[in-house]
Amino acid sequence: MSPADKDARPSGPTAEDAAAARERLETLRTTTVERLAALGRSFDEVVAAATDTNVDDEHDPEGATIGFERAQVVALREHGERTLREIDAARERLETGTYWRCTVCGGPIAPGRLAARPTTTMCVRCAAAAARG
Repeated sequence: MSPADKDARPSGPTAEDAAAARERLETLRTTTVERLAALGRSFDEVVAAATDTNVDDEHDPEGATIGFERAQVVALREHGERTLREIDAARERLETGTYWRCTVCGGPIAPGRLAARPTTTMCVRCAAAAARG
């Protein structure tokens, strides 16, 4: 067993592990949905602010700021939507029993890694290899 998998349980996850994972994913999903709603309101506020100002971004010193704010909110919203898809995929893996397995090597994903990164699909070794490229 590699050091990265030192806290993986050879006997597999328990019902308590599954319940804890389900709760972590549900909490993360709720938080993400709330953040997406707040970002939607922020986007609406930025758009409303832009309608009350000069729309000539090239000559208006505030125009670039409004454009930047709009782009930033859009990027944050896209990230939140991607996170939501990852959470839903993790919930599906949990229900099918594949949540605890690395999608690359098929080995176990350490419970500590899943606690820290509930949507991860890879064990530490495979994630490190993927990061190295």
